[in-house]
Amino acid sequence: MIPTRWSLARRLLLAAGVLVLVVLPLAGGGLAYTFRQTVTASFDERLDSMLRVLLASVEREPLSGRLRVAPALGDARFERVFSGWYWQVGDGQGTTRISRSLWDQRLPLSGSGEGVTRRDITGPRGEPLRLIERRIRLANDPRPLRVGLAVSRQELDDEVARFEWLLWLSLLTLGVLLLGGLAAQIRWGLAPLRRLHADLREVEAGREARLGTRLPAELAELAGAMNEVLARDRRLIERGRAAAGNLAHALKTPISVLGTLAGRHPEPERIRAELTRLDEAVRHHLARASAAGGASLAGRVRADEALAPVIDGLGRLAERRGIVLDAELEDALSLRVDAQDLQEMVGNLLENALNWAQGRVTLRVAGEAGEARLDIEDDGPGMSPEQREAALARGARLDERRSGSGLGLAIVEDLMALYGGRLTLEAAPLGGLAARIRLPLGGPA
Repeated sequence: MIPTRWSLARRLLLAAGVLVLVVLPLAGGGLAYTFRQTVTASFDERLDSMLRVLLASVEREPLSGRLRVAPALGDARFERVFSGWYWQVGDGQGTTRISRSLWDQRLPLSGSGEGVTRRDITGPRGEPLRLIERRIRLANDPRPLRVGLAVSRQELDDEVARFEWLLWLSLLTLGVLLLGGLAAQIRWGLAPLRRLHADLREVEAGREARLGTRLPAELAELAGAMNEVLARDRRLIERGRAAAGNLAHALKTPISVLGTLAGRHPEPERIRAELTRLDEAVRHHLARASAAGGASLAGRVRADEALAPVIDGLGRLAERRGIVLDAELEDALSLRVDAQDLQEMVGNLLENALNWAQGRVTLRVAGEAGEARLDIEDDGPGMSPEQREAALARGARLDERRSGSGLGLAIVEDLMALYGGRLTLEAAPLGGLAARIRLPLGGPA
């Protein structure tokens, strides 16, 4: 059974190989059989001619009644003992004439049947012979004669063996050439598919916006249809992100007004708490919609360029608080992520680190083992393993007990999942909390 994950090229090559392995041996067997039959028929025709000459030389002496065979064949091999060329004439009653080559041996003539018969026999020394015999009756002689002529098959068999060796060598060479030609044809024929696959990889990596359409007609139509789908997705994404921004602006003012009016309510703290939950829920779902739109067709960004505004702004905030912000970013590190989403993730975690730090926060961004490593550490009080697990589980902000802004951990985790990354919280070597982000690299810029 063919594995379902075999490539199309391997399937085509396997089908061609099976066809070649089946057809060529059948064709070779048919050619070898036809050649053997043709050569044997030609050999028998030669024997027929020699037999007719032998029959013409057989006569019976009129006075003595003895059989006599005139030396009319004219081939010295009939005179050389055990040469493989023999003839024999007999009347079945003890009168027999043989060629000198038979010496003291006899041919196994059948002695029955009419007409010419041909068969293969074993000679005096075990060599294969081709025997042709015929029953005749001389004029004025009531006793029938059996005349046989046998010739070695060695020449015939050698010729057939030589032909078969050349045939199978030719078929083997033809098979190799056919498979090589088919492999080249398959590779050339599937080249447009490989080019289409490479274009898809480029679009997936964010290096291209469209698929190339310089392809055969069938694939060009497919690429055109896929480009239309990509263009429609971009329009929907841009429309969705624009709608999300409009919704955020539309809800911002009413929430602020409600916050102001909450002071007149008998339970203002309860109203403010509910408004805070409402504000966080709106931010949560708007961020998810924004991230989903950016992740689907995100291009590549350089981490140092995208994070420069975040580091600059939070660096001034750290300076006012007397905190050292140490940032180390690998040059030209490329990520396949929306720049705004990257700023949102890192800015949120970096701001939380500044809120809890005692005097130092570090940011390390580097590529390693096919992924980008973004590590944010502080020297604050940190969190216990149970607190870190609970924070990730419920999606609370790291600055939950202090004022601040930014998305909760659940939002950051959503962004990580959309971009194929992950977020972990650990104990930092500085003594506080370490937030570690892992994102797939986008390739060289």
